[in-house]
This record gives sequence, structure tokens and C-alpha cells, in this order.
Amino acid sequence: MRVGLGVDVHRFGGDPPLLLGGVTVDERRGLEGTSDADVLAHAVTDAVLGAAALGDMGDHFPSSDPRWAGADSMEMLASAVAMAAGAGLCLVSLDVTVVAERVRVAPHRAAIRSRLGAVAGIPVSAVSVKATSTDGLGFLGDDRGVAALAVAVLREG
Repeated sequence: MRVGLGVDVHRFGGDPPLLLGGVTVDERRGLEGTSDADVLAHAVTDAVLGAAALGDMGDHFPSSDPRWAGADSMEMLASAVAMAAGAGLCLVSLDVTVVAERVRVAPHRAAIRSRLGAVAGIPVSAVSVKATSTDGLGFLGDDRGVAALAVAVLREG
């Protein structure tokens, strides 16, 4: 078994909508980023790449490359899963935590789990999506951005 950890943070200020795991969770606000700024998808992508020892998103999808401007982050995740498969590794499970003060994950949890499972090629029962706040502490607590942490488990074969 292999385990990878992914972390990503984006500030508010980009064009709406705000996406988490390919699902619109806020139509009025957006996050800044080169791609669609899906902070959850980025954390999961880095977790998959890390578990496969294939580097990180910056290696494969550099923000300096204009072809990633506005890119669909879920397509990047699908690419990372395919890269891991090419290295002989199969994704087994995902565990994700979103850290935000006002963004509400609970109403969208089932849709996010379903979308992640479909794109990653694993059953929804192997996808966990949680959320927490910082109780007003720091820039996340000031509602200036959103962070996500992800753990991916891969197995050989």
C-alpha cells in the first residue's frame, strides 16, 4: 500500500463559481487560480501523485504554462489517476477535509463524493469528504480563502 498527502489553498477573488470536487458549492464567489481553482480537486490530485511518487501538480500542470489557464481540475485528477495506473498503482480510497469559514460542504457532500468516485474510478463508499472551520482564526477564519487536505491510498496491481 502507498499513502499520499495533498494540501492546497486558494484565496477568494476569482471568477465564480466556487467548485469543490467538480461540484458548484457557491455561485456568487470564486477562488483565484490558474485553472478553475478547485482546491479540493488539487489536494486530491497531489495526494494521488504523492502516493505514486510521481511529483506534484506543479511538475505536471505548471501554472506558468498557459494551456492550464481555466483548465478543469477534475480532468487533472483523472490524469493523475491514469499516471498512477501507468506506474502499476490502483487508487483504493480518498479522504478529504475542506477548511473554510463560511463555505458549506454538507449540502453538497453526496454530490462531491459521487463526482470524485466517478472521476477517480473508485466506489463512492471509498470516498470520504469532511469539512471544518478555523473558528475565526487566520486568513481562513477571516473568510479570505479555502484550504483542502487529502489522503489517497493506492495499492500495487
